[in-house]
This record gives sequence, structure tokens and C-alpha cells, in this order.
Amino acid sequence: MSRSGHRGEDETLIEMTLTGDESNGALKDNSSITDSELPGNSEGLSSTESTFLISNHQRIDKNEQSKDSVFFRDGIRRIDFILSYTEETGKEAEKKAERRKDYELNLQKSGLELETEDKKESENGKTYFIKIHAPWEVLTTYAEVLNIKMPIKADDLTEESGNLLKNVLKPFRLPHEVMYPEPDYFTAPFQKGKQELFRIEDREQFFTPSIRNRIVYYILSRCHYGDEEGKKKFGIKRLLSNGSYLDAFPLHDSQYCKKTDEKNCERYTLYTHWAKFTHFYKEQPLDLIRKYYGEKIGIYFAWLGFYTEMLFYAAVVGFFCFLYGCITMDDSISSKEICDPNIGGQIIMCPLCDKRCEFWRLNTTCEPSQYSHMFDNVATLFFAIFMGIWVTLFLEFWKRRQARLEYEWDLVDFEEEQQQLQLRPEYESKCTEKKKNPVTQEMEPYLPPSSKAVRFCFSGATVLFWIALIIASIIAIIVYRLWVYAAFASIMENNQTLAPVSNLLTPQLATSVTASVLNFITIMILNFLYERVAIWITDMEVPRTHLEYENRLTMKMFLFQFVNYYSSCFYVAFFKGKFVGYPADYTYLFGQWRNEECDPAGCLIELTTQLTIVMAGKQIWGNIQEAFVPWTWNWLKRRKARNHPENLYNRWEQDGDLQNFGSLGLFYEYLEMVVQFGFITLFVASFPLAPLLALLNNILEIRVDAWKLTTLFKRPVAAKAHSIGVWQEILNSIAILSVVTNAFIVAFTSDMIPRLVYYYAYTQDTDTPMSGYINSSLSVFNVADFKEQSMPTENDMNVVSCRYRDYRYPPGHEKEYKTTMQYWHILAAKMAFIIIMEHVVFLFKFFVAWLIPDVSSEVKARVKREKFLTQKILHEYELEMLKEKLCNKSQPLSNDKEFIATKGKVELSASM
Repeated sequence: MSRSGHRGEDETLIEMTLTGDESNGALKDNSSITDSELPGNSEGLSSTESTFLISNHQRIDKNEQSKDSVFFRDGIRRIDFILSYTEETGKEAEKKAERRKDYELNLQKSGLELETEDKKESENGKTYFIKIHAPWEVLTTYAEVLNIKMPIKADDLTEESGNLLKNVLKPFRLPHEVMYPEPDYFTAPFQKGKQELFRIEDREQFFTPSIRNRIVYYILSRCHYGDEEGKKKFGIKRLLSNGSYLDAFPLHDSQYCKKTDEKNCERYTLYTHWAKFTHFYKEQPLDLIRKYYGEKIGIYFAWLGFYTEMLFYAAVVGFFCFLYGCITMDDSISSKEICDPNIGGQIIMCPLCDKRCEFWRLNTTCEPSQYSHMFDNVATLFFAIFMGIWVTLFLEFWKRRQARLEYEWDLVDFEEEQQQLQLRPEYESKCTEKKKNPVTQEMEPYLPPSSKAVRFCFSGATVLFWIALIIASIIAIIVYRLWVYAAFASIMENNQTLAPVSNLLTPQLATSVTASVLNFITIMILNFLYERVAIWITDMEVPRTHLEYENRLTMKMFLFQFVNYYSSCFYVAFFKGKFVGYPADYTYLFGQWRNEECDPAGCLIELTTQLTIVMAGKQIWGNIQEAFVPWTWNWLKRRKARNHPENLYNRWEQDGDLQNFGSLGLFYEYLEMVVQFGFITLFVASFPLAPLLALLNNILEIRVDAWKLTTLFKRPVAAKAHSIGVWQEILNSIAILSVVTNAFIVAFTSDMIPRLVYYYAYTQDTDTPMSGYINSSLSVFNVADFKEQSMPTENDMNVVSCRYRDYRYPPGHEKEYKTTMQYWHILAAKMAFIIIMEHVVFLFKFFVAWLIPDVSSEVKARVKREKFLTQKILHEYELEMLKEKLCNKSQPLSNDKEFIATKGKVELSASM
């Protein structure tokens, strides 16, 4: 199904003059296009300006043309693409000029029409602009080649929606003409020989600008420009990379801030109703985004919008879980015991580092233990299970939403775009051997298995090296934490300046915050470097197609980002405080630095701190990098342009000063959101406010991305995509892993399970079952048993015995310093909880996946009806053509049989 607008009236059509051989050139093979197969212009056309036959129209002088015009000088032919270059001097410049001459001549032979703007008319006086127009014959030919679906019949299926719901959601709605810029139509793949089937009311409006620039780019990417080093060279990408052209881009239809004389200023509409932050609560005009930018960008914003909508429910539940922790903070028996001078004040804890650290009283961690309760309470368990269910619902409902978009945007029978599946120019240039393709039976470039194996081995070794580098940086951060803790402890011990905040700013918290900030800076540096390395090693692998290139780069980048962003959180969640040993036998990193211990209230508050700093820092830095940097470059270019007369600063020059969105533009947008998705799912049990932070960021992200696309970037070439691609599998993998990580966080990082075991098995007071828990969770150690390297240098309190966080028998017991039975009960309970939680959530996931079909019954019915009507219309058309043929010619009896058979086929199709 498609949406197509109506045309204006009394518009003059452009006629093409075709040579005899070229006029019959129909495309028969998608994979190989030669000049003889394409509709072409008359011979003798120059590369400066094509010769055209235009009926009933006089040439318009350039001075009379609006600077925002998107037409040739004649005011009729629409500019579908722009090429720009500057003249140079020297031997290399001659080669570039020859390449351009051959390329432009071949573009004209393929049927495109060119018009050049002299450098004297450009705002900098140096740049030539070549305007490209695709005539009707070219558009119809390549629309059939690319299997583009076009409208054939109005949609007769109407949606029913409740008036009450419409009125409730009215403040969040956009105007109908913005949300639905075109009526609904049933569509069919365009066929040049059956144009009567399609709703061609106006040839100039039938193909939208996004379809036109997609077709032109397809030709540009396949048109050859000569032979070099015995190889046939082709494609605009290669010409851009060798400097023959400076840029190649389709035009925006208007300025973003004001309308022009055009009937449809879609860029202005998108900026007004979509890109402004004041519309943050409004729905997105997805059909208009798809119409203007293409399906690939449209599906990204559809996914981002749906993800943000689903985040709202997770954010609400997470906020109430956090609110529950705040309300019950004063009711926590554990915190009360730690803060009580008669309990926590009388418990002397063992030093947290060797020699330099002193003995300390438990009640000095009073406030951190209270804050820890906000995140470590019974609501944590509920929220961890809820998020396991939420992520399942999100992925399943997105599949349904995606299936609906596939239908509405004519992607049901979509095959990967030709630009994605065709061989990359880099692959063809680097492959010296050739091999026959078993499908096309044509000779194609071929990369030998030996060369492929060497490249993959080198690529894998490079990826492993960088992952090892990340792990080394994490170890360095751990060493920093171990080393700096002693320094903070000695500074804060008797510092009167820090006395007012000493209860809040403990050595543990100071170490955690500074280490998190340092870790974030390290992450950003490594991320900056690895982006370039990932592109380099992917290029070195020489992927065969563009789709293969994107998938390989995606997996490399995500694997690196996964380790880079999440490794520090994994350390705090699953390693810190787990392998400490006990005072008589501490565990040392590299035999030198004593392993970190958790706070008596647990490590969860440190995981929350780490997650907040890394997640929030990444989101803030990402928005600055995405919006501020391109805006600065464009601002500098605009300042230069102000020195020139405004009437010379044309639409193509304005767009030429904008930033390139690039083929990997969406890749970085997806990567940013998927990394965020990992933060709010993998470690959400430690920070219920993570979905709320992500929600606020995404509300801003949608408008920032929209603002970037409409104001800062050149118009991207429209491309099709029926899904979010390999990112769907990555999201599924993260969803499965998140169940495991959250189960382990609740079991091993949180104090939930030890408290429950104490509550049900070890409490000694039935009236207040949790009283005595702190004392039960701390073991006793005889100071005389310290090893020399661990013995503190000062003992002003004359401590004889100290406490440490573990479940071990006291000194003098027959099992001195051995683990107690309570330790094994808690460990068994933790493992049982992990198994039960994982099975419950996974069973629910599989049940929901089975219960919710990927395609709704309504969409299935619509798809079947569209296919039925399309087939019926095509058969009726064939029947009419056969009738007409029989009426005009006297045919043998066999034709009567053919007529009957055809009619029977139509009736059979109708009955089916």
C-alpha cells in the first residue's frame, strides 16, 4: 500500500529525442547495464549543457530565477541531483577533467539530462555545479528495474478508531495533512509496458523526489568513466574518493525556515512540525519522513519513537520503585543498626587497605547505607523481573509495528536494494581473479580463500588486541582504585575542612566517583580511536557487497562498544568484593595490590554510581557531538557566504555548504541507542531510574536528530529498508543476557538474598525479624593474626579484634576462619534464585513470543486483499489487451482458445 498525491494542472511535459537504437533499449538484466540497454539522448551533447526539446516554453534568464529554485534554467525540469567540482592545474587535474568528461557523456547516453553552472556564478567563484534531471523515460525504465511499487487503485479498506480515544489523544496529534501527506493506494511493481494500469495523473508528480533521487543515484553508482590500469572504472563513489568531484547530493526542496513558491515544501513542514523541540510531546509524521528521506531513515525514526513510547512504561514503574525506596529508607532495620551509636558505633571494622588505613567505626558509613537502601530493597527484585517482561513485550510488539510499516510502506515483498547487493567498487578493484557466477553465468571478481583467510585472521587479531587494550585499561582503573583509596583514607581521616561532608563523602565514595569519571574519559578516548580502526580493518577484509560491509562493521563496532562501555559495570557488579579473602589471608592483584572490598551495605550503590556517570556522561557527550559540532561547521560556512551577494547563493550552493549525512549516518544513531538499551536492561536492577534517564534523553534525541537532518545535513539519498536489520538480532541477544545479569545482580551484588535467608532461617527476634542482621553478616578477626604486610601502622584505639564482611567462624573456634553454614545456605539460596528467576522470565518470554504473532491478523488480511486486487487488475488488463488485439486483427482459432483460457484464469484467480 502506498500514499500518492494529486498533481497540478496545465504543466508542460518534457519530450526526449531518442536515436533509433537507443529508443528500444529496455533493461533486461538488473546486474549488467550497458549503454545500448538504456534510453539515451541525441548524440553530440556536451558535458556543459544538454540539448533539449521543450514544447511551449521559453528559456528563463538566470537572473529572473529564484535563488531557492530546484529547477533547471527553463523552470520546468526538476533538479534530481547535484555534482560539484573545482578546476585544478597539473597532470592529475587533467586526469580528473578527462574522467569527468567521460562520466558526464556516459550519463547523457544513459538518458540523464545535465546543465552546468559556471564557477563565475558560484558564491566562492571556484566551484562548478552540474545539475542532473531524469526524464520520464529514464524514470519509468529504472522504476521497473528497481521493482518500485506505484499506486494502481485507491485503498477500499478503512480503519475504525474510537472517537473517545481520538479526542483524548488530540493534543498529541499533528494535523492530518502532515501525518498523511498522501491518500492510501493499493500498489504494484511498476511496469513500463503497462503504464495504463497505474494512476499517472501527472508525470511530473507521479514519481516523488525521493524516488527520483534514488533512481538517479542508482545510475550514478553504475555509470562508467573509462579504463585505468586495464580495469573498467565506474561509479560516483570512486570519483568522489579520487577527487574528480567534490560532492554529489540530491537537493532539499526548500529552505527549512521559510516556504518557497513550490507547492510542497516538505522540508519546511518537517522542520515546523517535527524538528522543533516545542513539539516534543507530539507524534512523529512518519509517512512524511518516509516520503522525504526514504524508508531506511523512516524505519529508524519509527523504531526510535516506538522504543521511547515503551520506555515511558518502564520509566513510570522504575520511578515508583525508586520512590518506594525513598519512602521506606527510614524503616530499614539494617541502616538503623549501622547508624545507631550503640550498635554501629561500637563495631570496629578492620582496615580497608594495608598499613596506611586505620581501624574505623561502622557508623561512619551511616548515610551511604541509607542511600543504598533506595536502590537495594524488595522493589529491586520486582523491577528486575518486570524489566525482563518489559524487554520481551518491547521486542514482540515492535515486530508487529514493523510488519504494519512493511505493509503501509510497500515493503512486504521487499528484496535488498540493488545498491546494497551489488558488488562494492572496492571489492572489484582489489580482486584480481575472476570466477563465473552460477546464478548470472557471468564472470565476476573473486577473492581466493587463502587471501580471505589471511585477511580474517589479521582482522580478528586486531579486534582481540583492542579488546585486550580495553581490559588492560579496566585493570589500570582497578589499580587506581586500590592505590588511591589509601590516599583518600589518610586525607579524610583527620581533615577538619572535610568534616561537614565527612558523613556523606567517604573514601569509598570518593574513590568510586573519581574512578568512574576517569573510566568514562578512557572510554571516550578508546571509542574515538577504535571507530577508525574498525572501519580500516573492515575495508581490509574487502566485503563483497554493501550489505555485507555494514553487517561486519556493525558487529565489530558493537562488540568493541559492549566491552568498552559495560566492562567497568561488570567489574563492580560481579567481581568487586567477591574475591577479597579475609584479614589473615587477603587476595592481592598481581601480588601487590589488595583487592577491593564492598561497603558494609553492599556494592550496589557503587554500581549505581558507575552506571549513572557512564550512562549520563555518554548521553550528554553524544548530544554535544551530534548537534554542536555540525552546527559550528555550518555556522562558519554561513559566515563566509554572507560576504557574497544573496542572489548568487543558490539552492545547490546552500545545500553544498551543509554536512554530509554519509552512508554510516544511521549506523551511529542505531549504535548509540543500542548501547543505551544495554544500560537500561543489563544493569537496571541496580538503578531503577535508568529508564527515566533514557526516556528524557530519547525525547531530546528524536528532536535533535530531526533538527540535524532538516537543518545541518544535505538531503540523504533515499534508500529502502524493511527492518532495522542486524540490530534486531543484537537487541534480542541483549534481552536474553539481561535476564542473566539482573538475576546475578540481585543474587550476588544486592543484599536481598542474605537478608531473606536471615529473615527466614537465622532471626532470633520474632517481633523484629531483621534486628541483629548487621552483626550476623560481620565476622570477628583477632588483630594479632594480621600478617606483617597487612598490619596497620597506627592503632590509636588499641583495638584487639575487628569485624569484616564475611561469614566465617571466630578466632578460638575449632573451625577458626572457616566459612560457616550460613554462608553455604546463602550461596544455595542465591543459586536457587538465579535458576528460578531465569526460568520464570524465559518461560514468560517464550509464552509471549508464541502468544503475540509477529504480523497482526488485520495486516495479513490487508496484504492478502492487496495481492488479490493487484492480480485481478493485472489479469483484467491482459484480458482487455487481448480483446483489443482480437478486434483489430483477424486471428486463428487458437487465439479464441487463448482468450477463453485467459478468461478462465481470471475467473479462477477471483474464486481463489
